[in-house]
Amino acid sequence: MTTKVFTLAFAALVLAGAAQAQTANRCAPRDQVIAQLADRYGETRQSIGLGSNNRVIEIFASTDTGTWTILATLPTGLSCLLASGQAYQKRAEARSAQGTRI
Repeated sequence: MTTKVFTLAFAALVLAGAAQAQTANRCAPRDQVIAQLADRYGETRQSIGLGSNNRVIEIFASTDTGTWTILATLPTGLSCLLASGQAYQKRAEARSAQGTRI
């Protein structure tokens, strides 16, 4: 459920942000990006989903450092950073019977 929420919330970022990220040199081959996230920040993949135009949306984070990064990977294998930040908290929120979060 958490993956679906993140995917829906950030699908709009893919449409608007991927092109902008490319122009800001925030894109590189996926394997290089993943290695940098692991080596520099200790981040691992926390969730994954499929966005528009077959872009893979992934959230990487470290519960030790609290850093997080959202990537969009194009079908070509090029990964673009959409957003990053601090104070990551892993959450799995349940829904009440009426559909509101508790």
